[in-house]
Amino acid sequence: MKAELAAILGGVSTLFDDLAATSDAVAATTKRNDKVAALAAVLMRLRSDEILPAVAFLTGATPLGRIGVGWATLSDVRPEPARTPTLTVGEVDGAVQALAAMSGEGVAAARRDALFGLFTAATAREQRLLRGILGGELRQGALEGVVATAVAKAAGVPVAAVRRAAMMAGALGPAAHAALTGGVDALDEVRLTPLRAVQPMLASPATSVGEAIEELGEASVEWKLDGARVQAHRLDGQVRLFTRNLNDVTDRLPGVVDAVASISGGDLVLDGEAMGLLNDGEHSDIGGDLDAAAPRRFQDTMGDFGADGGAGRGATLRAFFFDVMYVDGRPVDGEPLAVRQSLLREHVPAESRLPSIITADAAEAQAFMDHAVGLGHEGVMVKGLDDRYEAGRRGKSWRKVKPVHTLDLVVLAVEWGHGRRTGMLSNLHLGARSEDRPGEFVMVGKTFKGMTDEMLRWQTEHFQALAIGAAAGHVVHVRPEQVVEIAVDGVQASTRYPGGVALRFARVKRYRHDKQATAADPISAVQALLR
Repeated sequence: MKAELAAILGGVSTLFDDLAATSDAVAATTKRNDKVAALAAVLMRLRSDEILPAVAFLTGATPLGRIGVGWATLSDVRPEPARTPTLTVGEVDGAVQALAAMSGEGVAAARRDALFGLFTAATAREQRLLRGILGGELRQGALEGVVATAVAKAAGVPVAAVRRAAMMAGALGPAAHAALTGGVDALDEVRLTPLRAVQPMLASPATSVGEAIEELGEASVEWKLDGARVQAHRLDGQVRLFTRNLNDVTDRLPGVVDAVASISGGDLVLDGEAMGLLNDGEHSDIGGDLDAAAPRRFQDTMGDFGADGGAGRGATLRAFFFDVMYVDGRPVDGEPLAVRQSLLREHVPAESRLPSIITADAAEAQAFMDHAVGLGHEGVMVKGLDDRYEAGRRGKSWRKVKPVHTLDLVVLAVEWGHGRRTGMLSNLHLGARSEDRPGEFVMVGKTFKGMTDEMLRWQTEHFQALAIGAAAGHVVHVRPEQVVEIAVDGVQASTRYPGGVALRFARVKRYRHDKQATAADPISAVQALLR
């Protein structure tokens, strides 16, 4: 198998049109096995230097992630497609790299010119694939899980080995390269290594603590902070910090660097949350106590998180760790959570750990959550004690529970969608009832989340009938009559909207046809959610 693969990987350049044809074939079938077979067939034809970009393209991304090209720019680039495919995977990758490197004055025009040249050389189906990749709207039913299975099929290796390598490498591309060029032996070499970020384990939502405890039995229940995920690595005394998106933020969080450097023992990889604390209305010292100091608002923590380090605001943030993946020269991500928690307690001081309890009692877990929420925290995480750390996976062994607030708001305007929502009214402008000016509404945010296809079709027809005057560009202003129930995780202070607040993680639950706009929630009810 390796000899055959080596011969294939050293062959002629692969046309980008081959990827586009595969993407069309994948989108045309609902059968997972057919998707995997189509993807595996094209993966086996790739040269070794084409694997990283091709895997990214097939999952609807670029090897560099988002590169500053959105739908607004893409909508201006519509040349006639080429009749004959000539672009190679390598040439498209080079064009993407060049687009990402553009900066300075006139960059928007330069990107449009470069895109026009790229699209002019592309066939119709290549243009469709390019728009999906660059616009982040590739809808072919082949996310990373399907492509990972296809990589395993093409390389003749277990899919579990591919998935694990992708998690430890931080991306599927390097794992695919290892599998397709070196097989299982190369995949085994991709291990958790300090100073190299790994994909974080993720949680699935639960509607209540009781539901989570019923599913998991005796479990670890820990506070869920409203902060920024941070992964801390230490190797030979050197410390590096990464976000959940694997961005290096070491220079932004000098206080966290110092705290990690001061932990006793050797090499470490820790998972946690960074956040700011308040103490009597002021910023806490770095050594502040979680149970004695209120959390800073999420937007303030994130503002500090994005600030420069050193003497800057990032120095005020602390990290609270809840898991350990590597300790004293060995990876422990494969150990049960109970073992990892014991190692965490052994190596990380209490003031740098998240509060947690172990219980099978739903009432005890609820009381623990109520205490956390009462202090201003987001909720709790409920975790199975026997489960290992599954990097990059959103499994059922980690369940997040937090209070959900609902508001009845009024639709003030709707925006025409793009991508798969082209031709439909999508993004809602939401307003709360003004208490000072009867009959008027105060805008508090927007959302396009939580909408079914049926709901999108209905609101496209409904809001056009409520339109006020001509559309202002892509925005259709409507008579403030329709009430919609919106679920939010909370609100944050905002100078963008006149009410001084903006919704956080808003999504549509249902339209309230039983309510008049005069019965919508007042702006004071929205403001009351501000912590």
